[in-house]
Amino acid sequence: MTKVLISDKMSPAAAAVFRARGIEVDVRTGLAPAELRALIGGYDALVVRSATKVTREVLEAADRLRVVGRAGIGVDNIDVKSATARGVVVMNTPNGNAITTAEHAIAMMFALARQLPSATASTKAGKWEKNRFLGVELFGKTLGLIGCGNIGSIVADRAIGLKMRVIAYDPYLTEKRALGLGVQKVPLEELLSRADIITLHAPLTDSTRNILSKAALAATKPGVRIINCARGGLVDEAALAEGLKSGHVAGAALDVFETEPATASPLFALENVVCTPHLGASTVEAQENVALQVAEQVSEFLVSGAVENAINMPSVSAEEAPRLKPYMELCRLLGSFAGQLTSAQDGELKSVAVEYEGAAAQLNHKPLTAAALAGLLLPLMAGANMVNAPVLARERGIEVAETVHDRPSEYQTLVRITVTTERQTRALAGTLFAGSKPRLVDIKGIAVEADFGRHMLYVTNKDKPGFIGRFGATLAGAGINIATFHLGRAEVGGDAICLVSVDERVPEDVLAMVRTLPLVVQATALDF
Repeated sequence: MTKVLISDKMSPAAAAVFRARGIEVDVRTGLAPAELRALIGGYDALVVRSATKVTREVLEAADRLRVVGRAGIGVDNIDVKSATARGVVVMNTPNGNAITTAEHAIAMMFALARQLPSATASTKAGKWEKNRFLGVELFGKTLGLIGCGNIGSIVADRAIGLKMRVIAYDPYLTEKRALGLGVQKVPLEELLSRADIITLHAPLTDSTRNILSKAALAATKPGVRIINCARGGLVDEAALAEGLKSGHVAGAALDVFETEPATASPLFALENVVCTPHLGASTVEAQENVALQVAEQVSEFLVSGAVENAINMPSVSAEEAPRLKPYMELCRLLGSFAGQLTSAQDGELKSVAVEYEGAAAQLNHKPLTAAALAGLLLPLMAGANMVNAPVLARERGIEVAETVHDRPSEYQTLVRITVTTERQTRALAGTLFAGSKPRLVDIKGIAVEADFGRHMLYVTNKDKPGFIGRFGATLAGAGINIATFHLGRAEVGGDAICLVSVDERVPEDVLAMVRTLPLVVQATALDF
């Protein structure tokens, strides 16, 4: 039975979703790393928040694991690279707590502008220091967004409602999207020099780590206020402390820190700093939303193969999954056929081109190409699958091209894969027969109508009399039964192909006999 482990505290609604889908679920929170490693081998899915660290060691112990679901947006606690290498899908829930986090950033902005925490403490201490806490208005100020995705765009909407001017730095933000949001897209240097308030809403990556470095903070507008409700590590905290002490930075509001739990920091002693303990997603609504969302995503993946909000794999919606399934199988089989024909003698694999025609051209082709790559690379690289195949290809410098043809096709649907190595180019094409059954229709430009069998023997030969008789006699003499027999040729007397399905894998000694037959050019045993 499919089993899921929930290892962090979250709404009971998550477990209820799994049970309603017929999936066994265990809730085991507070596990030590060694305990998690000891348990994880018995589960198909792991659902976490931020407390559980899904390390390489945990993943290496997870023989059955197919998916890790993160109830929240950040995946810093998951070794995504190791998960990808092992073919484990990593999902997050980018929308479940977006409003809550955006509202927290706005709340921090108000708290900073009006010095609310310090004024509260002073008043509760019996003081009445009305003149001490002189604030600033947000009206008319320029807000600089570093990151304008789900959360950043919500912050922009709220800020525009406060009559603020909003500028944004985000390499993935298009001019059209910026115009629709009512924000101005600017380079980072311009944002630093213009913004009265800077708020961060970017993931923590190698390119964003310390994006507000000492040099970047020095380039900001004097009197700037900094807000970080995204990820610790985006801001150089030591440099920020220097800026606050010097007065160049008027104030900072931080919900996240480089090290968490943050029990000590030079920032804590500064009066112009507002701090909260990573509360961005901490509302009743958000906790319920992310728990439900991650459970629905993971259960849908386990039940139907749908992939939503994956960090390391193309998305496949629940509606698409049933329709894509036979096409993905066709692509996998075509890739596997090409991969099994590719040998060390062919030299280095240089490029793969996948072409789609007819009905296949109308589909979400990203997962189809991933399936083709997985099929192609698995015979060449142990452990290749849909999750890690695109990464394996990229790491090895294999060029991958996708082409969608908007043209009439001889078949209702057609997928063609062309594989180029150092010494040759090999192409083959397939279609779906009766809507769902994969079928080969072309091998190296030769028409061959053949279904995929569990065990097959692929032979290229010269089109001359006598080959078929000798070939059949050789298999019969070895006690190998032929299930199906398919022939094709380029021209009379030219290159020909023989593709047969057999009841068992052809042994190497029989394969060697086939290769010695007159007219045989190549013979390869295939398994699907």
